[in-house]
Order: sequence, then C-alpha cells, then structure tokens
Amino acid sequence: MSQQTTLYDAPGPRARRVTIISSIVVGLLVLVGVYFFVYKPLDARGEFDMDVWAPLIDPSDDDFSALWTRIGDGFKATLIAAVLAVVASLIVGTLLSIARIWLKSASHRKWVGFPAPVAILLRVIMVALDAISRIFVEVFRGLPVVITVVFVWLGLPSLGVELGDLIWYLVLGLVLYNSVVIAEILRSGMEGLPVGQREAAEAVGLSSAQTIRMILLPQAFRIMLPALISQLVVVLKDTSLGFIIGYEEILRITTQVVQILDNQIQMYVVVGTIYILINYGLSKLAGYVQRRLARGSKTRNLPVDAEPPAAIGAGVGGGLA
Repeated sequence: MSQQTTLYDAPGPRARRVTIISSIVVGLLVLVGVYFFVYKPLDARGEFDMDVWAPLIDPSDDDFSALWTRIGDGFKATLIAAVLAVVASLIVGTLLSIARIWLKSASHRKWVGFPAPVAILLRVIMVALDAISRIFVEVFRGLPVVITVVFVWLGLPSLGVELGDLIWYLVLGLVLYNSVVIAEILRSGMEGLPVGQREAAEAVGLSSAQTIRMILLPQAFRIMLPALISQLVVVLKDTSLGFIIGYEEILRITTQVVQILDNQIQMYVVVGTIYILINYGLSKLAGYVQRRLARGSKTRNLPVDAEPPAAIGAGVGGGLA
C-alpha cells in the first residue's frame, strides 16, 4: 500500500465558506472601484461615445476602411521588422555563443605540438579575442534598446555608411541588442550542462567545435527554449521603437491617426489588444514546441526491444543461403 505525504491540511467546510465569501466580497469591491474610478471618469469625458469608437467598429463609418487599412499597413511593417530582427538575432546570437564558448576553451589551451613562440602567440590571441567578445556583449547588453537604435540611425550615416530604408536601421539596432542577449542565454545553457558530456566528447576524439555543434548547442536550445521565446516576444514589442527614427510601424501610425481623429484611448486599446493576442499566440506556440520536444526526448530514451535470437538466426541463415 502506497503512503501519501500530506504537506498541508485540507480546508474544512468553514474555511471553504470563508474563502468563497472573501473572494466574492473582494471581487465586488474591485468591480465597484472600477466603476467609480475608471468607468465614471471615462464616461464623463465621453470616451464611450459612439462617435469616437465608430471609425474602429462601425463598417458604415466613412473612416472605417481607411483606418483599418492604415492599421494593417502598420502591423505589416511591424511584423516584417520583427521577423527580420528575430531571424538575424537568432543567427548572430547562436554564432556569438559558439564563439564565446570556443574562445573560452581555446584561451586555456596549451597548444601542445606547436613551437613555444607560436603557442604563446596563439594563446595571447585567443585571450584577447575572448576579452573583446566579453566587452562587446557587456556593452550592447547594458545599453537600452532605444539608445542602440538611435546610435545606429545617427552613427552609421556620420561614418559614411548608408543603409537606405529606415527598416534596416531599426533591424540592426534590435539585432545588436537582442543577439547578445540570446548569445548569453545559449552560453549559460551550454555551460550549465554536465561537464561529463564535454569530457565524453573529448574522449571519443571530438574537437571543441564539434562538441559544441553536435552535443552542447542542441541541448542548450531545447533547455533554454522558454527564455528564447520570451526574448523573441521582446523583439516584437521593441519594434515599436521604430517611431523614434520615423519608421512607420503600428505605433507611429497610431500616433498619426490620433492626431486626426482625437481618439487616443480607443486606438491604443485596440492596438494593445492586438499586441496582446499576438504575444499570447507566441507564448502558446512556445509551450507547444517545448512539450513536443520533451515528448520527443522521452520517446528517444525508451529502450528498444532486442530482436529475438530465432529471428536473428533466421536472418543469418537466409543471408547465407
């Protein structure tokens, strides 16, 4: 008979009644507070009047079609910038994490088999590159995203580098910040793996680069997937910084619409709701992918039934015949 350990006493009838009554009272107090401190002031200002909501919810309104076309163009521009920044950040961040792990290993390598001056020179170069990579990560991870975007927008043209469309300045600024964050997520994932895996890879003759690429990096992606998806959601939200440099993403278009229709609360409620739905969908996708990966790893670890000896013998006999 299995024994179950009870960590807490189950609430009795009286405790359950108190909990239910307290929840109802608190809920009613919240509703009353929302009515008096949110609804009433907004209603007094006319924020619930149909004339300010009609361009957003009434297809018969003269501005409905044009408004939703502009909103669609804004979200299209936002998603294009987000996709470009996400793909580039993943690629650059992955390469940077591999480089940091490899440089850390190479900086401690003795370079046996090389002449002494060459070995010393190689070790000095690896230590210097490792320090440069750490400085690069700390600088761009410490800067606010908005400063990075403005720095790219103003700095590159002053150096004679023109990227053309404003989207590329926004994407580059987002990549510089998010790639180092992704690199640190993957690096911490690889360094958090058991040391025995690296030692086993070295024992079978794999190089440091092969160990990282074939053993450490795939596991780090699977383990750190929730953190990676969260960072990709941040990339999507950070595209709203494009309005600072004049890129017409959804936030800049919303600002333009508000100046014409004077319905800022209504516009920001709708746009914020769309952002919430997109980010919620990405979060659910992350959970689904994580469950699939976990299920796949459990399936791979199941023992494979050995073939019966009779079948093996029959196969061998058939082959010889």
